[in-house]
Amino acid sequence: MQTSANYLATRQAGLDLLAKFASKAGPDYARGRNFDCGPHQPRAVSGLSPYVRRRLITEQEVVTEVLKQHSADAAEKFIQEVFWRSYWKGWIELRPTVWHGYQTGLRWALNAVQTQDGLERNWRSACTGNTGIDCFDAWAEELTSTGYLHNHARMWFASIWIFTLRLPWELGADFFLRNLLDGDPASNTLGWRWVAGLQTVGKTYLARPENIEKYTNGRFSPTGLATKATPLKGPENPPCGTLTHADPIDTALATGLLIHDEDTDLTHIIAKNLSLRATATLSSHTTIAPLKAADHVVVFSQGALRDTLDRLPPKHSAPHDVKGFNDLLTWAQTHGLKQIITCHAPVGPIADLLTQVRKPLGEQGISLTTIMAPYDRMTWPHATHGFFRFKDNIPHFIAQI
Repeated sequence: MQTSANYLATRQAGLDLLAKFASKAGPDYARGRNFDCGPHQPRAVSGLSPYVRRRLITEQEVVTEVLKQHSADAAEKFIQEVFWRSYWKGWIELRPTVWHGYQTGLRWALNAVQTQDGLERNWRSACTGNTGIDCFDAWAEELTSTGYLHNHARMWFASIWIFTLRLPWELGADFFLRNLLDGDPASNTLGWRWVAGLQTVGKTYLARPENIEKYTNGRFSPTGLATKATPLKGPENPPCGTLTHADPIDTALATGLLIHDEDTDLTHIIAKNLSLRATATLSSHTTIAPLKAADHVVVFSQGALRDTLDRLPPKHSAPHDVKGFNDLLTWAQTHGLKQIITCHAPVGPIADLLTQVRKPLGEQGISLTTIMAPYDRMTWPHATHGFFRFKDNIPHFIAQI
């Protein structure tokens, strides 16, 4: 199994891993994808998610490379997993209040940790892998040391966290988001909600000992797990909204490029052939959660930004690292910018920050222009209902890609 040390945060590393995996994306993947064989053991899954998460490689590139070696039918299971990520992003993009509701719940839970000794003790035991549940403790250690967990293990872990340990789901989602190399606000938030019975109302996921034993090849046979998973109560899902309209670009304005680690694929920006005066970077690790992100998450985030900068044409100036509004304003004013161009940030901490600074920048005569990737504008509007309705569009998406 690859550890965080093996995940080099470069586009080339992602492309190399994709080339190595593509031949296995058909029947081999379908047969083995649910098995969590443990650290240092071969696995059927791709390991590509940290690279797709930061868009060091894109969903289009992954699907295209796989379809060079397999038919769409043969690689159906893997291709669906790629589009699940797009579906989650689109679903929460059309309903951003779900992300904000999670943040509110997390703040409440963290406040409760400060005032309830029992809750704090149980939360820390879960995060450090000291619950006495062998599989859960092993996964906690694997997550914090490598930045990775098999998807099946993530579901088991979340279920045990919620229904056996009876900890707030928001604290578990936060634990994942701070430690996963591929931690994504959309799939992480909505995945935890699904396990808890909030996403598909009334539908929960129960971690069963026999299922864990089977799909870990007998490594674990836990006892003492919850035998039922009563859905948590929460507000109804909000109505589906629409995507924002594309921001206008004024090629006559003095323009700066802001690169953030929510989307480092700049092809749809560079293609516009803008005359850019300055470049800045913005990392999500400082705002991803109220608590500090794991070191390996910070290293990967910063590495992805450095690699993106290294691949820009040499005419770009030395970049400035932006940490908030004041930094952003100082950078823009220093270079005489009237327009800042950046990739659209999906719902999450970077999007929140960009929303907060847009008006104050405008008051200083500086427009903030976000450009949504064509792939996102194609797929996200279809995340109006459940995944199976979204899945009906996959042949159309593939044809467009």
